[in-house]
Amino acid sequence: MAYRRVTTRNADRLSEIMDQYGWPTVTLVGEEGARRAWLIAQHADRQLDVQRRALRLMAEAAATGEADPGMLAMLRDRVLVNEGREQICGSQIADVKDGVPIPWPCQDPARVNQRRAEAGLDPLPV
Repeated sequence: MAYRRVTTRNADRLSEIMDQYGWPTVTLVGEEGARRAWLIAQHADRQLDVQRRALRLMAEAAATGEADPGMLAMLRDRVLVNEGREQICGSQIADVKDGVPIPWPCQDPARVNQRRAEAGLDPLPV
């Protein structure tokens, strides 16, 4: 219960910040601040509207080098999984079997590691 309250409160505050400034870029809030904003968006699973908005604004920032492409890829996957759709980079893990992460379903699984490399993410075990 406390976790939900904290994530809701944090997502509400991130939404206010996005209203005023757009995505909290590295230039605006520093690397640590940008990482924390991403973490808040990433864990706002009960506020999909906030996640979708963060994704859109973060994508704009990433296009100008003001947001991390790997973090963007993970947020995009999170939103897709939360919408019940196939993810792109396989960053959202459904299970672990024998120490190997098993991602939620992915679009074009044969190309997942190529897309992960493009986003700066480590490959998934084959």
